[in-house]
Amino acid sequence: MFTFAAMLKPGDPAADLELPDEQGRPVRLSDRWKERVLVLFFYPKDNTPGCTAEACGFRDAYDELSANGAEIIGISGDDAASHQGFIRRFQLPFTLLSDRDGRARKAFDVGRTLGLWPGRVTYVIDREGTVRAAFSHAFQPTRHVQDALEAVIAQRSS
Repeated sequence: MFTFAAMLKPGDPAADLELPDEQGRPVRLSDRWKERVLVLFFYPKDNTPGCTAEACGFRDAYDELSANGAEIIGISGDDAASHQGFIRRFQLPFTLLSDRDGRARKAFDVGRTLGLWPGRVTYVIDREGTVRAAFSHAFQPTRHVQDALEAVIAQRSS
């Protein structure tokens, strides 16, 4: 697994931020994690091969993750219009948030992959806002889905 030295670790508090969704509506992360376990995945860019594979993997696992008490939210630096097209094109059933200024990446310690492009990191956050699992498989985007599902199931049984 490729990890970032500064990436949040299990037991760390998650940052409570408000970011716009694909419709431009503000979404406060704590409002979401207070209701369900939150699978928060940071990805580099809409409509790129790895990011599309990852997002479609989460789409395909959506029912199972949801049945196990999780909500999925994706975050990238793309704007609302890009997210709308990405959601429509691939029929994504979850929220995408825009991090245009990079403050969410900074707050969640999501670095850059090889110093070149935004990192790919997934966090599983419990209903108290604590990180329970963290993954960074920069070059294996679909692995995030299976790891997140395993962490959600483990969280549910604990």
